[in-house]
Amino acid sequence: MRLNAFLASCGVASRCKAEDVILSGRIQVNGKIVLAPFFQVDPDHDVVTLDRKPLTLSTHVYYVINKPTGYVCAASDKYDPVVIDLIPEHKGRLYPVGRLDRESEGLLILTNDGDFTQSILHPSKQIQKEYEALLNIPINEKQLARWRKGFEIEGGHHVKPVSINVMDRDPANQWVKIVIIEGLKREVRLMAREAGFRVERLIRRRIGGMVLESLGVGEYVSLSFSDLYSKIFSIGKV
Repeated sequence: MRLNAFLASCGVASRCKAEDVILSGRIQVNGKIVLAPFFQVDPDHDVVTLDRKPLTLSTHVYYVINKPTGYVCAASDKYDPVVIDLIPEHKGRLYPVGRLDRESEGLLILTNDGDFTQSILHPSKQIQKEYEALLNIPINEKQLARWRKGFEIEGGHHVKPVSINVMDRDPANQWVKIVIIEGLKREVRLMAREAGFRVERLIRRRIGGMVLESLGVGEYVSLSFSDLYSKIFSIGKV
């Protein structure tokens, strides 16, 4: 098993961030510092330590939560409460699969399974995310057509939605349903700004085939890997 995958499976960090931990010299295998993320370890025989404390493989857990506003998608933060605090029953490490910014709400997955996290976030999976956005002013068909063509945003990225349509919801012509794949940081808000709007409220309603329907704000449910996977890659409600 690769060392970075082992650390992710122990709940130390996601596989990508586990590489930084390894390169910092904090990991030892059988008493020797290892700096290679792809170093092969045998979980049944090798002793792997972080800061000289032994690591063991964690039991993977998967939570789906309806994130409220005011919470940061991080394991810890100096200034704001974090989404991990919303699941007090879990005592080990958790991290969010993807992000919702502090003022956004809706469907979010939390897990300690680094491999699963990477499988969901990898661009090759082409997993759609659906959002409902309340704009500060009404939008017309000409503006929708312009938005559908996409925009150049920070960093030179050209982003455009898979689809964007006005919702039949009050206030009229201010709620839009947006589907994206890329999932760049604050992508929906940045597109709205380029289109001449400000997002007043942003709710993630769907990830892949998994749709937020019955969970109240701040509520969560624990799912098995197979149940979660089937909901994302087929159709399922939470």
